[in-house]
Amino acid sequence: MDFDLSEDQRLLKDSLTRLLNDRYDFERRKTYMSHPQGWSSEQWGRYAQMGLLALPFAESDGGLGGGAVETLIVMEAFGRVLALEPFLSTVVLCGGLLRLGGSPHQRTRLIPALAEGRLLLAFAQAEKQSRYDLGDVSTTALRKRDGWVLRGEKRYVLHGNSADQLIVSARVDGDRRDRTGIGLFIVDSGSPGLSRRGYRVQDGLRAAEITLNDVHIGADALIGEPGQALPLVERVVDSAIAALCAEAVGAMDRAHQITIDYLKTRKQFGTLIGSFQALQHRAVDMLVKVEEARSMAMYAAMMCEDPDPSERRRAISAAKVQIGQSGKFVGEQAIQLHGGIGMTDECQVGHYYRRLTMIDLLFGDMNYHLGVLARSDS
Repeated sequence: MDFDLSEDQRLLKDSLTRLLNDRYDFERRKTYMSHPQGWSSEQWGRYAQMGLLALPFAESDGGLGGGAVETLIVMEAFGRVLALEPFLSTVVLCGGLLRLGGSPHQRTRLIPALAEGRLLLAFAQAEKQSRYDLGDVSTTALRKRDGWVLRGEKRYVLHGNSADQLIVSARVDGDRRDRTGIGLFIVDSGSPGLSRRGYRVQDGLRAAEITLNDVHIGADALIGEPGQALPLVERVVDSAIAALCAEAVGAMDRAHQITIDYLKTRKQFGTLIGSFQALQHRAVDMLVKVEEARSMAMYAAMMCEDPDPSERRRAISAAKVQIGQSGKFVGEQAIQLHGGIGMTDECQVGHYYRRLTMIDLLFGDMNYHLGVLARSDS
């Protein structure tokens, strides 16, 4: 596999790095977090101007025709600054569902507005009983003559508090855990019968609980064929996991850099603690874990679009396991090498560890994906 970046990809990386270095320091991030939606709409506009929101979409749909490597570049840069904006939920998750499953009319109507930063989307998939099972759906969609009626509840809808529209998974037939019978529906967040409760999660991002109480939607709100949505959801979630792996690498790399800088400046009994050989060894171990994670994130980016679901799932699960292991080690070492200050809100490394913890939990933690690998080998 060729992991070298093209000239256009290097230009994207350099341009985004400059933007984030200028506009996304730790203090500004805290200001963005205090906004009502929990992120910076001004920054979102800058991402749109740079073309980041149009990256993964085909040129015929108003996009730039990028792929998984471009998404990796963006997500790794976001991970380094702990970006709060809804790129994962709007562009990677919902954008992926539209790009791969949407009708020509849906793509024409929604993707240009998304690429220009005028439309925010969120994926309402998880439920209180589903844990990591994408096929465990109890929300129902009842067919009516003029459309559908949705009933149910969704949990941890990332950036669901600020989304203009939701893409909701609902069961059109079958039992709760059947692999068939699941549909995807585009729902306006202001629809009668839809309510949402927003909240902040431990890493600073915002999420929402969504209640659907007889929400009426038109027939054109359905994405793809009714009852056949699960393979599409699994494919898009695999791409989202690959994006999260890249974000985790950026966060780990930055946490390691902050820790090295601290070791070079913190004195104990008049001596720089970075001169202690034991601490130097721990810093090197952190670097090894970062590089292991980087290699697996690149592998996940290369494999997330593989047409073979089994091979794709094995690669994505292997990457998620490594990311979970590396993130835990790097985060814990960063906290410990900072001492007590590492646990305070004023210290950056604590925030990186929180985000790494949440990345591990999203779409299956390392133990879950280790089980996926074990079952695939049996």
